[in-house]
Amino acid sequence: MATGRTDPERRDRIIDAALDLIVDEGVAGVSHRKVAARAGVPLGSMTYHFSGMDELLHEAFTRFSGTIVAVFEERLGAANTPDEAREAVADLVHHLSGGNQRELILTHELYTLAARRPAYRELTRTWMGRSRRALEWHFDPATARQLDALIEGLSIHRALETEPHERALTVDAIARITASAPERPDPGPAATSRSRPEVGK
Repeated sequence: MATGRTDPERRDRIIDAALDLIVDEGVAGVSHRKVAARAGVPLGSMTYHFSGMDELLHEAFTRFSGTIVAVFEERLGAANTPDEAREAVADLVHHLSGGNQRELILTHELYTLAARRPAYRELTRTWMGRSRRALEWHFDPATARQLDALIEGLSIHRALETEPHERALTVDAIARITASAPERPDPGPAATSRSRPEVGK
């Protein structure tokens, strides 16, 4: 059987298995034994790669938040005009609430942890900071902060409500927030790509 030294992907498999288990059973249902079984690794691998459950959960949620930030950077990085940036914001709302229950569950599980545990609150602050920096490629900091809150709130409401939420409502909300926002110089895709941090940083 491969050891941790000869199986470099084992740590990644454990993190992915932890995220899958959180989706299925919530953070409360996560244990070393369950994660090891789902990842297909010996139980001893858990303590070999992680000092404890807190480190594993922190790594797992860091990976998850990095994937969401990557979506922000991809959509906003492709925008070259203010109108395209506003469309990208609408795309983010409808992508994040478009029926992906995995993302919705992981987001709420992380928020619950952050409400109780300062270490996870710092993780959510880092996540929000990176999302806002991507928005600031096109909007001033105050507007970026408002848009970030709008994306978060509308995504959650749209994912949970039973009545349809039309894109026109999202576009109107974005227009209201950005109507009096100061214009920012168009950075273009080349400039934005230079300023993007690597996913997971």
